[in-house]
Amino acid sequence: MKDTYQSITKPSPEVLFKDRNSKFFGYAFPIKTEEEANTHLEELRAKHHKARHWCYAWQIGKEDFQYRANDDGEPSNSAGMPIYGQIQSFDVTNILIVVVRYFGGVKLGVGGLINAYKTAAQMALESSDILKRTIDEIFIVKFDYPEMNKVMQVIKKNNLNVIDQKLEIDCKIFIAVRKKDADDIYSKFDNTYKVEISKLED
Repeated sequence: MKDTYQSITKPSPEVLFKDRNSKFFGYAFPIKTEEEANTHLEELRAKHHKARHWCYAWQIGKEDFQYRANDDGEPSNSAGMPIYGQIQSFDVTNILIVVVRYFGGVKLGVGGLINAYKTAAQMALESSDILKRTIDEIFIVKFDYPEMNKVMQVIKKNNLNVIDQKLEIDCKIFIAVRKKDADDIYSKFDNTYKVEISKLED
């Protein structure tokens, strides 16, 4: 079971690829929603308002992926898909890559464009911090205050990640568990007397 994914932690530095007077500026951004992608695109359109094309690709998700590739006026599949190909090649997600082109007066042809957009995207990814993360299940553990000791023992023994808690007469603890360990941890709490566990649905 694959329970890890890779993403970037912060925007990449600006990179530049040149071919026959055309300039291709590459950028990579961490994103979680299409709205975030659109915000970054608007900012780059404002920053590079004299550019000719703002081509991009993004992918969102940890297991079920959504993606989009956009040629922004370049010949079909000469920009967006080569950029998306680098997202797949580097095996990253929750990411937007934008390549901004300033036309240099010489046509590059479809092959030249594919190479330029692919290279600028690759350079942006190579200059990014790519981190591997685990895919986690979030559980809510519910119990009355007297059962606290039992619950905390399970948490400590299994080195579980507590992400939130409400400790009153009726207690709730939210834990994040790596997907491959989820069934095992669920059964440990489920078999503990007077303790309820349920999965927090997305």
